Amino acid sequence: MTLLTQYSYNKNIMEKNILKSKLYLYLTEFISGMAVMAVEQGASRLLAPYFSSSQIVWTIIIGTIMIAMALGNIFGGRWADKDPDPAKLFRRIMLAAIWIAAIPLLGKYIIIGITGILIVTISTNLLIWAAFLACMIIFVFPLFLLGTVTPSLIRYTVSDLDESGSIAGGLGACNTVGSILGTFLPTFVTIPTAGTAATFLIFAGLLLVLSALYFIVNGGGRKTIAVSMIVFLICAAFGHSSDFAFWEKDLAFEGESIYNYLQVRDTPDATILSTNVMFGVQSIRKKNENLTGMYYDYALMAPVMAGLTESSTGDEKPSVLILGMGTGTFAAQCARYFPEAEVSGVEIDEKITDLAHKYFELPESVSVETYDGRAYLNADSKKYDVIMVDAYQDITIPFQMSSVEFFSMVRDHLKENGVMVVNLNMYDGDGETITSYLSDTIASVFADVSVVDVSGSTNRELFASNNAELRKGMAAAVEKVPDKELKAMLEMSSEELKEWHSTGNIFTDDRAPVELMGIKTIDGLINSEIQYYKDVFRKKGFSGLLNEI
Repeated sequence: MTLLTQYSYNKNIMEKNILKSKLYLYLTEFISGMAVMAVEQGASRLLAPYFSSSQIVWTIIIGTIMIAMALGNIFGGRWADKDPDPAKLFRRIMLAAIWIAAIPLLGKYIIIGITGILIVTISTNLLIWAAFLACMIIFVFPLFLLGTVTPSLIRYTVSDLDESGSIAGGLGACNTVGSILGTFLPTFVTIPTAGTAATFLIFAGLLLVLSALYFIVNGGGRKTIAVSMIVFLICAAFGHSSDFAFWEKDLAFEGESIYNYLQVRDTPDATILSTNVMFGVQSIRKKNENLTGMYYDYALMAPVMAGLTESSTGDEKPSVLILGMGTGTFAAQCARYFPEAEVSGVEIDEKITDLAHKYFELPESVSVETYDGRAYLNADSKKYDVIMVDAYQDITIPFQMSSVEFFSMVRDHLKENGVMVVNLNMYDGDGETITSYLSDTIASVFADVSVVDVSGSTNRELFASNNAELRKGMAAAVEKVPDKELKAMLEMSSEELKEWHSTGNIFTDDRAPVELMGIKTIDGLINSEIQYYKDVFRKKGFSGLLNEI
């Protein structure tokens, strides 16, 4: 077929069907571009409860989507040249819509299945491989199909070489504008208000309506439309809720915010917040109002070390600031055991603060600012007796709150005898680990740094000040604690407190590979936990493993 004949063929197509309206072609480009970015945003929220929302996970998502789009562009152009039938393009769009609609229903089972298989078959980079394979299986195919849209539309639209540049530019602009909306709408509108599952369904529905409109106007495709609508309705009926922890039946709350997946579990003796469906506890409230038995109790050494057991003198109250407030477990403990102190917190996720008041009985006396911890310190001029840094969420460690520059800001916001306490939540032995790097970084800023391991967990509490006498005087300070239970716990934990000796490994704003080091650490922790099941799998295979489980 000559170039002139191809243009004549395109012109005939344009005269016979809906494609004669270039507005519809531009609308197709706009909606497909919007859907691609919406699926990318949805992918991050689908994977985050299982693999975190770290830069590594985002890299995997973006990389696999770019692979899918590149392949779609290549094959879409070839298919359009070989057989310039627009109906085939709109069938591909319809198939992509149905696949995307099925993601909320089937995606979580695929993720759990992949993770379960990899747990017993590989030993390194488990989360990376699991996230990558999940992305490849769940997202590559529909986005490959949407990647065929642009070259196909250019093929159907250009009927005159003189206008080829302007048409290609117009289609590209529509795709870009659609992509912008597809980025902002899920983040600020559909995910926070309706959830991740509904977001997939909304944009799948737009693609389905778009492709159905082509066949309704042009005729044909009735069976395809009917089957697609039935499948879509089934997916909407059974997959509309974002129940990521589908095996949990008695959750008090499960939902999402702009920043996190959120799960509240209520047990007879405690209320627990988690931002991951597979591991980790972010906050806990013991219903008997006693100590938690977790790292929060150890962290109470900081206000004791800073002298908050002493009666305050003058008009200025002792003060405690918590960066990474969560639902306020540590804040509530400080308010209880040090009633003279003014306790405040910073929490970037406002929905977590709402849950704190609804489920965790956060004291009204504790003020909470919705802000990023480092940005808050930039804007705050106040100095504190104690600053707790509890912003490290499982394997998601914000690099901007792990550097020399950040800890220098914390130091500058402490009073002369102030103490910083940091919850290091992935302690897996000494050596070149992420906890040792963080400890070294802090030691480069503060004159005195000490650590204590939390019994029965992977948490380590770090205490830093510019006065070594505060640590050395802990025994005397603990004697002044009036609460007997707290006093006994602090006597035990303070005996285990040991000075940290730096090895010189430092994180800076320019270089803080916290994601890679976090993945390495979590690999070690997971392998140590599941080694027994790996041994069963090697000896007895999957059938033996299933019997053991």
